[in-house]
Amino acid sequence: MCFSSQMCAQSLRNSKDEFFMKAFLPNVRLFLHKDSINMSEWNRLSHFNNPFGFMEYKYEDVTPVLKLIPKPKEPLLSPKPGSNGCVRCAVVGTGGILNGSKMGAEIDAHDYVFRMNGAITQGYEEDVGNRTSVYVHTAHSITTSLYLLKKYGYQAAPHDEGIKYVMIPEGQRDYNWLNGLLKGEKITKGPYRNKEPRKFYSGQFNETRFYVLHQDFLRYVKNRFLKSKSLNRRYWAIFRPTNGAFAIFLALQTWYAYGFMTKDYMKYSNYYVERGTKTKVTFYSNHDYILEKGLWHKLHNIRLNLICPSLGPSPSVHVEG
Repeated sequence: MCFSSQMCAQSLRNSKDEFFMKAFLPNVRLFLHKDSINMSEWNRLSHFNNPFGFMEYKYEDVTPVLKLIPKPKEPLLSPKPGSNGCVRCAVVGTGGILNGSKMGAEIDAHDYVFRMNGAITQGYEEDVGNRTSVYVHTAHSITTSLYLLKKYGYQAAPHDEGIKYVMIPEGQRDYNWLNGLLKGEKITKGPYRNKEPRKFYSGQFNETRFYVLHQDFLRYVKNRFLKSKSLNRRYWAIFRPTNGAFAIFLALQTWYAYGFMTKDYMKYSNYYVERGTKTKVTFYSNHDYILEKGLWHKLHNIRLNLICPSLGPSPSVHVEG
């Protein structure tokens, strides 16, 4: 996996930072598949609310879908020849900070490029690049991006040749989606009834290149890195880290992050597609954006680089939290 190599000298596994050493688990379960679930596991995961477990789900509704998820036959990412075991990943967000950044070539120069949600590249290549190696999504993000971003030229989720898709099982609707996707059929119930999931992958869906994040990994990110104060409030159950946060931790060996929130986020539009206009950054109640912003600062101080193109000519600059 991108972050599991023991060979890379720059790997975060070798970090001596106290914060990271305390939080990092090298062998956390990453992917959910048909061989990872049995009654004992179901009972264990039933103690956690979604997307972190199966609380309030019906065994007979979900387990048939879980048994369809293929076991990964290859690592998500592999070191390139001559890389000394290291993998360089760029994780590209959708923040307005990328407008005019001219970071596209630098982003595309990485071994692997992660994107998520409404990942528009056509027409924005100079700032955000045009390669996508891994696309992280939920059923909600891959469907709603089509109509929310249509006016900006968004036509489909990334579908580069050989792309790998990573799905976050956010709720029951995602298991309905998985059922239709893995069977190659229309969805028969729920909010996506009659939709054909495979059409949303533009012919690039292949179960050998499809991964579903394990609930243990999702809880790991939440509990060890992004334990928000929102978890102690009335609506604790709706809180979860953003898709971008999950993508960053999935690419945690050697990565550069572009287009995520920085201290001066108020200077930029909400999304990089909003050229020529200044929109207010939207804070949704089920995410703790300020906590995530602070974590990106901590990770930068350890060894990672959070790209802030507006602050100077250096390709990687210090970002205040």
